[in-house]
Amino acid sequence: MTDFRLIVITQPSFVSDEGMLINTLFENGIDRVHIRKLGASGEEHRRLIEQIDGRWHDRLSLHDCHDVAVEYGCGVHLNGRNPYPPQIEGGVVLSASCHSLAEVVERKKVCDYVFLSPIFDSISKQGYGSAFTEDDIKKATQSGIVDSRVMALGGVCLDNLSLVKDMGFGGAALLGDVWRDFTLFCRNLRQTLPGRTTAIP
Repeated sequence: MTDFRLIVITQPSFVSDEGMLINTLFENGIDRVHIRKLGASGEEHRRLIEQIDGRWHDRLSLHDCHDVAVEYGCGVHLNGRNPYPPQIEGGVVLSASCHSLAEVVERKKVCDYVFLSPIFDSISKQGYGSAFTEDDIKKATQSGIVDSRVMALGGVCLDNLSLVKDMGFGGAALLGDVWRDFTLFCRNLRQTLPGRTTAIP
């Protein structure tokens, strides 16, 4: 599963020693971390980024405060709050949240990769159920909509990564499975993906 990208999304609020936790994720083979902090200021984003080893800054993506993302060389993630990319020269990794296959088609025209959600019933959001059947995803894969640039989000955990890969996704974004027990997640990650201690470039 070395060609399968693993992305972690932060919790919406800041947690103790979060920079150290993010460093640990990268050291254990996570490819990218999305910083999603609802309502946080640019200065709060800067403080968190400064706690993260500089070698990982280009593997971060910010959901808000895109000017800070550009300042630190991080990626920019587009969503309902921030649907348009900032004025940038290029070289910035651009991603977006999608909740329909039509959105995937549109966003892939300008983004390096996109999230499609929810694929399974959410772990972190109560009552947030899957929006797609296996047949929906199969047809989308056959038509080229779901491909290596589409990451599965929503209810994804280490136990169903193989299923996600078999469905045709190029990677997975994890949230609830990571933060409900961080130590257990890292231990299981090493067991699930032995030898994966260097993230994909």
